Amino acid sequence: MPGRCFVIQLLTGQGLPPGDAELTLGESYAKREGAEPMEMLQSRLKFYTTQGVISTPGKYGELFDSLPNSVPELVDVVQGLVLHAYWVGHYGVSLTEEQREHASARHMENILAIILNQDAAPLTVPRAHEKRFFGTCRDFSLLLTSALRHKGIPARCRCGFARYFMPDSYEDHWIVEYWDEKEGNWVGVDAQLDGLQREKLHISFDPLRLPEGQFISGAEAWKRWRAGEVDPNKFGIADLRGYPFIFGNLIRDLAALNKMELLPWDLWGLMKKDKLDESDYILADKIADLILADSEELFDLYESNEDLKASECPVELRLYSGEDN
Repeated sequence: MPGRCFVIQLLTGQGLPPGDAELTLGESYAKREGAEPMEMLQSRLKFYTTQGVISTPGKYGELFDSLPNSVPELVDVVQGLVLHAYWVGHYGVSLTEEQREHASARHMENILAIILNQDAAPLTVPRAHEKRFFGTCRDFSLLLTSALRHKGIPARCRCGFARYFMPDSYEDHWIVEYWDEKEGNWVGVDAQLDGLQREKLHISFDPLRLPEGQFISGAEAWKRWRAGEVDPNKFGIADLRGYPFIFGNLIRDLAALNKMELLPWDLWGLMKKDKLDESDYILADKIADLILADSEELFDLYESNEDLKASECPVELRLYSGEDN
């Protein structure tokens, strides 16, 4: 974890509980029941303002300087650069073989190279549909997370499941959480849901402030399954469903929280086992508890366990490439 010197600015009182208007965000946060020590929170926020090995824009970092500073404007930029490879038919696009491979670009620097190779205009200029980066929800989330971190806004990718793509189903999905300094909490954002998708999916909520329950993390899905509250076969994508998918997204979420935002089909460590044993279930329960508690222990657990820690390029299990609608 980074040095503990992140400074939280004094607020005007907007968004604070009654009587807290004269407090800093840190003081207001500390008054909450069960709040973690402020030193730990500040260290966590500082951690999420810095890039990881996947999210760094590398040699293209200067291009982020001219990006807008607000979350809604940054989401507009992302949606002007990226299209979901499985939604392209709705935009009148047919992918070439080369474009089908965009989603394997993995690193932010590689994604930006592909975007600029097709159109060298500033990133604030929306690309024609056929000249965008064709990725997945993970790529929308990674680009927004990278831009937010560049602007000094704490941000992290989350891996889990969304309830708004298919009826009575939890579909494999990635979103972004950023720290709302005024409210003193994490806010979920779905950077993929542009106007066309919101219309097609009949989305009635604001994707820039995801309501509770519309997206659940891999950790929450695992806990619900272990408690017998959900049918595991409703979790996944296409024909790949069941508790192994929930387990996989639990581990991917843990990695993403450690700034290792890997591909949705990457496999490593425990995910490559044919069958989990009792000790694996106990470990998974612990991981889920730490994530849901937003505990700093999840960093030590990840770093100290070779079955959990991922390299930048684990084994890829390609699901499918295409233009599924």
